[in-house]
Amino acid sequence: MHHIVFVTAPGLEVARELSAGILERRLAACANLVPGVESHYWWEGKICNEAEVLMILKTTEVCLADLESYVLEAHPYDTPEFVTWPITAGSEKYLLWLTENTAPSE
Repeated sequence: MHHIVFVTAPGLEVARELSAGILERRLAACANLVPGVESHYWWEGKICNEAEVLMILKTTEVCLADLESYVLEAHPYDTPEFVTWPITAGSEKYLLWLTENTAPSE
């Protein structure tokens, strides 16, 4: 099974660093960085809002736990977003490419 993972980052530089680490470790086959996201959220009893970069990662079920561990360890936020959705359908060729370009940790 394949997954799409959403992670937000405080800026493009952090998102690029996280993406590089994720791709180097083959924890995801692709990282799309979407700057200019405006996030509104509750934090420590207050409503906050910040400009963020949305990271859209494509990975496999096999890599999901290692990807989450890496993001939680490397991310500068105290409580980084890590939300996944299963990919229930997609181009066979694309999903094969996704599988071939991810690898579980050894």
